[in-house]
Amino acid sequence: MPKDILNILGVEVAPGKSVTATFEVAKLHTRNTLEVPIIIERSKKPGPTVLMTAGIHGDEINGVEIIRQIIAKGINVPKTGTIICVPVINVFGFLNMDRLFPDGRDLNRSFPGSANGSLASRVAHFVMTELVPHVDFAMDFHTGGAGRFNAAQIRIVRDNEQLTELAHVFGAPFIYYSQNLNKSYRNACDKAGIPMLLFEGGKSFNIDTNITNTGVNGAKRVLHHLGMLRTKFKVSRPKVSAVIIEESKWLRAKYSGMFKATATINSKVTKGQVLGNITDPYGSFNYFVKAPNDGYIFNVNESPIIYQGDAIFHISTEIKNS
Repeated sequence: MPKDILNILGVEVAPGKSVTATFEVAKLHTRNTLEVPIIIERSKKPGPTVLMTAGIHGDEINGVEIIRQIIAKGINVPKTGTIICVPVINVFGFLNMDRLFPDGRDLNRSFPGSANGSLASRVAHFVMTELVPHVDFAMDFHTGGAGRFNAAQIRIVRDNEQLTELAHVFGAPFIYYSQNLNKSYRNACDKAGIPMLLFEGGKSFNIDTNITNTGVNGAKRVLHHLGMLRTKFKVSRPKVSAVIIEESKWLRAKYSGMFKATATINSKVTKGQVLGNITDPYGSFNYFVKAPNDGYIFNVNESPIIYQGDAIFHISTEIKNS
């Protein structure tokens, strides 16, 4: 086979070709086949291979919508190189609007996976053996879970010059230094030598226009930076310079009750500022949640009912401006 032929799932994709391959995840209990589409677009001109994925958690719809727009607008048709898009990896979760697989396993804690393991482990194995070996760079799109709204952010490890540069190119309001979690997709790619930008934004069961616009525009900037974006697409400058969050802490509810946040996502707050309040249904209790330090609020719990110990705000404790 010529070196410039890309082979995924036995499908040969020559330069200049567009192909949708399908990975058969499993059969449902009804014996219907469940498949994951892999959309592959190749330029005739050589260049990098970029993988864009979303839907590792089936209820994180914002990421799916970002890649949907990238495909629908033709952004994934590269000027040079190859772009592989997988809008929904956890198709089981997407069908059921569930974060996890039917067996209760988290796909993002199943990497690098096994050909003979659990269903989630087999899907992780497919990603790491059929897709990742072909790529030079990856972008994975996520959304906040459990009623928590994430500010648009890129998550990378500290002290990686390549990822830091690409994170600034992406142009999200925040760059958040976070360690690679054991058995996560990002960690598996890191061990395989594949740089990845992990985008977080919005909350589950929701499509937020500002978040999806940030994701699509960020992907365009990265593709432009790599020389892959066609000239028909305009590249906008980020509205603000990224704030780099070096350290942060979760504020947890001291009491159970009805919760209303008054601090907005992306806002800069000062120590002692009221961020929200916890009340009871009877009008006899009202507790004000206050900022423990100056910082940026980059995650807010939007659940109206909370319990003692629930994470309600994520606030930066150490930042540096880009």
